[in-house]
Parts: sequence; C-alpha cells; structure tokens
Amino acid sequence: MTDRLLPGLPWPLGATLTPEGVNVAVFSAHATRIELCLFDATGRREIARHDLPERSDEVFHGLLPVGPDGGAGVVYGLRAHGPWRPE
Repeated sequence: MTDRLLPGLPWPLGATLTPEGVNVAVFSAHATRIELCLFDATGRREIARHDLPERSDEVFHGLLPVGPDGGAGVVYGLRAHGPWRPE
C-alpha cells in the first residue's frame, strides 16, 4: 500500500475493488473532511490514516493503491469531521 491516496472516483459509493486498487466514495452533506483509517488484521491497532483527497459535490473519494493481493483482508473504518449539532 501507499502513504497517499489518489483522487479516485465519486462512484460507486462504498469501497470497491478496481484493477488500480480500492476506490472509496462516501456521501456526506455536512462533513468537512473524511478520513480512511486502516487497521491490522485483528482490527484492534490502527496502522494508517488518510484523508479522502477529493470531493465531488457531497461525495468524498479516494483510491488506495494496493499490491498484488488486491487488498484482501484489509480492515478499514471511516472518520468524519465537521459540525456536531445533535439538537
């Protein structure tokens, strides 16, 4: 894997395996940024965190280049930043 995400595409939404890597696209009308968090195989230890580098309308997106294994078994999560207004 790489230290940096490429722009990727705003569709399809979710994490999608492509020949180039894993494309991640997330809709949010209120987030100011979204991070892709990568974890070890147990899902207990975070090993990397990357901002999704692009935003098309209200979809944040990025492409995580992966090695020959195609990213199999990658454990990930998303962290959204922005206003918190529960009321």
